[in-house]
Amino acid sequence: MMQKHTRLSPTFDFNHPAVQAFVKKHAKDSENQTEQAVRLYYAVRDKIRYDPYALDLTVKGLCASTTLSNGYGWCVAKAILLAACCRYLEILARLGFADIRNHLSTQRLREQMKTDVFYWHGYTLIFLAGKWVKATPAFNIELCNKFNFRGLDFDGTSDSIYHPFDLSGNRHIEYLNDRGGFDDVPIDEIIATFRKEYIVDDTLEKTDFEKDVDRETAG
Repeated sequence: MMQKHTRLSPTFDFNHPAVQAFVKKHAKDSENQTEQAVRLYYAVRDKIRYDPYALDLTVKGLCASTTLSNGYGWCVAKAILLAACCRYLEILARLGFADIRNHLSTQRLREQMKTDVFYWHGYTLIFLAGKWVKATPAFNIELCNKFNFRGLDFDGTSDSIYHPFDLSGNRHIEYLNDRGGFDDVPIDEIIATFRKEYIVDDTLEKTDFEKDVDRETAG
């Protein structure tokens, strides 16, 4: 049963040369799975820029190699990339999802979404040292610094999930509903929820998220 957590799939395309090169570069020569997973976590967190406007709910748009090629991705795409990298090293990995309330998103993003609830927020579940741990590689450290967020660390032994408050004590992330773990991305279920809740055509108007953040945090 556990073998399904290391399988190749159209989204977990770790047979792609770019994914393999990324793993080899950042996991380096370590043979310890926890150390490998931690190194890959930080590489995905900081080398791939977070961009919620990069929403693409196609298999091609979500696959690990596409996120690497783009150099940016939203939370689900980055979680897929981390899981695919782990699977390439035969580290058991799945996707986890939750509905969250984000108190500190940009005004433009809130206007487009018509809510501060982010449905199907994605993170990675990694099996290390005999247990599943949560890893959330979404927000790159530069974004955290601009937005006064606490950067999420991951040590491979405990869950890495969003902090409830930012560095100034303002409300940040509130977890509303845990949707559990999935062996692959449930694209149809995500699309159905998005159409029902806020995004009629499955996409957001393309813009530059970092510029949004810069405008709102200037001064």
